[in-house]
Amino acid sequence: MIYKVFYQPKPEQVPVRENTKSYYVEANSEREARKKLADKNISIEYVQKISGVFLEYEKQNPNFRIEQG
Repeated sequence: MIYKVFYQPKPEQVPVRENTKSYYVEANSEREARKKLADKNISIEYVQKISGVFLEYEKQNPNFRIEQG
């Protein structure tokens, strides 16, 4: 499964929508996706499972790449 993880690049900062970035992670669960990103210095806002037409849409983004954890 592919998860889209929305995060803030500075963990000490209050979340601001304009600063929100995302990673794509292949994992078996939301918990596993979070574990794969645990060593990064980020503040995870939301983890969303994506599949089907939603995943195909995300793949059209030139910045789409699955993060290796």
